[in-house]
Amino acid sequence: MDNHWNLSPAAESAEIAKLKPKYELFINGNWQEPKSKKYFKTINPANEAMLAKVAEAGSEDVDAAFKAAETAFKPWNKLSGAERGKYIYRIARMIQERSREFAVIESLDGGKPIRESRDIDIPLAAAHFFYYAGWADKLQYAFPNKKIQSIGVAAQIIPWNFPLLMAAWKIAPALACGNTVVLKPAETTPLTALKLAEIIEESGLPKGVVNIITGAGETGALMTNHSIPKKLAFTGSTEVGKKIYKAALEGNKKVTLELGGKAANIIFDDAPIDAAVEGIINGIYFNQGHVCCAGSRLFVQESVYEEVLSKLKKRMDSLIVGDPMDKNTDIGAINSAAQLKTIEEYIKIGKEEGAEMYQPECDLPKNGNWCKPTLFTNVAQSNRIAQEEIFGPVLAIQTFRTIDEVIDKANNTPYGLSAGVWTDKGSKIFQLTQALNAGVVWANTYNKFDPTSPFGGYKESGFGREGGVHGLGAYLKY
Repeated sequence: MDNHWNLSPAAESAEIAKLKPKYELFINGNWQEPKSKKYFKTINPANEAMLAKVAEAGSEDVDAAFKAAETAFKPWNKLSGAERGKYIYRIARMIQERSREFAVIESLDGGKPIRESRDIDIPLAAAHFFYYAGWADKLQYAFPNKKIQSIGVAAQIIPWNFPLLMAAWKIAPALACGNTVVLKPAETTPLTALKLAEIIEESGLPKGVVNIITGAGETGALMTNHSIPKKLAFTGSTEVGKKIYKAALEGNKKVTLELGGKAANIIFDDAPIDAAVEGIINGIYFNQGHVCCAGSRLFVQESVYEEVLSKLKKRMDSLIVGDPMDKNTDIGAINSAAQLKTIEEYIKIGKEEGAEMYQPECDLPKNGNWCKPTLFTNVAQSNRIAQEEIFGPVLAIQTFRTIDEVIDKANNTPYGLSAGVWTDKGSKIFQLTQALNAGVVWANTYNKFDPTSPFGGYKESGFGREGGVHGLGAYLKY
């Protein structure tokens, strides 16, 4: 049976993105050339075309950014919460007003489908600024009977999979709590953070309150080892997170880490199977699997395994892989050539370990970084594809018979970020949410986010929470 639809291209216009050929550093409310005199290229992963040259911050630049934030802290902190909230609210409105441009830039720079950028990333980013704008003058109600204080300057480092959304997660609560920040986006996806800097400049936010600098790992290391910041916030790999945690301990800094994951998505025999299949697809193939909480391990109860697998493969056959700017596209480009190489190595490992691979038949573009949606069956608990984070569109499937068995299997991982449970029994949901070592457990859905809801992990998935009232506590002393 042919599951392919013959859809005409419905491409969003790249001309909506107003990009500069070269970007400087945003320090103390001004655009400054890097003292390092170094620039790097940011590349469109879908066609390997250069989008812009971006400044690489060296030690002098990092120092200047932190000094600007330190100078801005006292006057910003003295402002009333209501006044701070006005600025945060203004930024949220400006993101909304330019949402289409932000979505286009996010897809051009990161490779994710325009539908996801348009409908998820950008609206959620604006929502986080709106949410924390509302908290800015109500902190005493969030933490009753506690004497709360702002921390000071925060160093914030964000990843490449959700660039603008992660910037919102970091900046909005920090400002609401009266802190100032120095933020560094990932070197492969700096453009929406730099566009956000343009909005911050136009919003009239006092100079130095938000500083956005760009660079790779060396710039990040300079930030985490600097003496000025009192708080380190990092989202990214567990390997880098461990180094940042060490730097925080040595510098006596407060720290929150949101790191890797290897989430279990659990399908019971009483689950709504068709809905669960959509949840599986969303759990692992959303954003090309570039999601720390991706449902990359699927556990299916034996009695419905064949039905789930058959429907899952059929649904995979209908997925459209291709141009991220096409509104028909389901799976866009892998973020970078380096990440594609990592994914391909894991696919090779999965086959060598004896797992059985399935990929739908589809034509991939000749240029750019592309990977077909992939699943593996006959996977053992000890297989590397079942234990290690791949960060790509690769699903490892196992079966189970009893609740106790699936709990043991699901918890048999060094990570503890998220999980999903599919069943029509509320008692099972409550039992699993208590038993699973995961910071977030979705029930009969997956990858749903809201600014009012905290997000974070356990074990090697990090600690601390972002979002909700918990996200405020990460930027306060009390």
